Amino acid sequence: QLQLVASGGGLVQPGGSLRLSCAASGWTPGYYAVGWFRQAPGSEREGVSCISTNGATTNYLDSVKGRFTISRDNADNTVFLQMNSLKPEDTAVYYCTFVIGSSRYCSFAPTTNDLWGPGTQVTVSS
Repeated sequence: QLQLVASGGGLVQPGGSLRLSCAASGWTPGYYAVGWFRQAPGSEREGVSCISTNGATTNYLDSVKGRFTISRDNADNTVFLQMNSLKPEDTAVYYCTFVIGSSRYCSFAPTTNDLWGPGTQVTVSS
């Protein structure tokens, strides 16, 4: 059974950093591209970053480019999102899920809507 669990959120001051983890079980390492999404109160869920199956290709939301870095450890079935220089507008619930992609690309299109999970809350505030 496929399952993804996002963790690592918390309260941080503007300019601070957090590292989110997405732990997956029931899948073949490197078989799926993975994406991070976020949803702020009153807003639609948006794609933040994605990574191809082998980690060679990544994409980012324009507003997080240069501040966020996505990476993956297929040996450990984990995908990370390093978030630096956090801003109040980054406050949201962050989710990870499998996305359409390959070794050459990734997208912000989930393969299914059945794997969202509860997400992890990130709050950036002084």
